Amino acid sequence: MNGAQSFYSLTDRLNLKEQLPNKVTIWKLRNNNPMRKSFIKNNIKLDEFEALIKLTAEMSRFLYPYIRQILNSRDDLSKNPNSWNDFRNRYIDLITERFNINTMKVKKLLDPSLNEKLFIKILLTLALCPSDNGYYKLRSALFNI
Repeated sequence: MNGAQSFYSLTDRLNLKEQLPNKVTIWKLRNNNPMRKSFIKNNIKLDEFEALIKLTAEMSRFLYPYIRQILNSRDDLSKNPNSWNDFRNRYIDLITERFNINTMKVKKLLDPSLNEKLFIKILLTLALCPSDNGYYKLRSALFNI
């Protein structure tokens, strides 16, 4: 899935064109993460951060059936491990591909003894976002990290 393109396609519908006028802006904001290989230090503005939270919460609405399927698969690994294993493998592949794997934080993300709890926490947080107050739940979760 092309994250920047998917996010950009929602900016009109959510009235976020002022904060996120184009795909390049979204790409630059994504690269503001110091764990990424392509890290670019920018000062992200609060309204840009809030816009990204709104987009993420809205994307979780579209992805909710998939998120639920992954969580169900995780709960019943003996009968249906496919969704969980596919998610975990894809997530690890993306981290390896896009993040600086030499940093301690990224090494923790790749450590199988540590990452499973984090993956479940991420999925559960996203699973709560499709509600009417999903934006506030995600915002609260991110500010409390």
